[in-house]
Amino acid sequence: MNLSGDIIIIEDDQEDRDILQELLEEVLEKNNYDNKIVLIPDSTAVLDYLRSTKDSPFLIISDINMPKLDGFKLRQQIFEDQDLNDKCIPYVFLTTSGDNVDFMKKAYGLSIQGYFTKPNDFTEYQSLLSDIVRYWKVAKIANRVGYPY
Repeated sequence: MNLSGDIIIIEDDQEDRDILQELLEEVLEKNNYDNKIVLIPDSTAVLDYLRSTKDSPFLIISDINMPKLDGFKLRQQIFEDQDLNDKCIPYVFLTTSGDNVDFMKKAYGLSIQGYFTKPNDFTEYQSLLSDIVRYWKVAKIANRVGYPY
């Protein structure tokens, strides 16, 4: 995992994407993190982006309910792509689906690293994002060939 790598946001809804970007930028600035935020509104473009980027991203934050390719199918495709899977990029869902037990079971069955509900309160939302980023900043991860990031 590249601690200063990009934070990939996969969100099809413009308003949700704008809010998420604004709050995440504040979290990064407040904590002096130098990660770049990459917004990808069309989930079908994610694989091409991940395959073409030279650096390993720091974190993927994905919505679940998206047209064309939902978050579950996208995660499955990343998981099945050996080169992408070997990068061990933390993948978390950030969704409005709430406490949907079937969604949670399906998500964790795809080896995601987190399932979070989008808070309605901006302060809570920012706190959640801060907790997610801070956790991955201190977590220890080795890629599939054993080299720590």
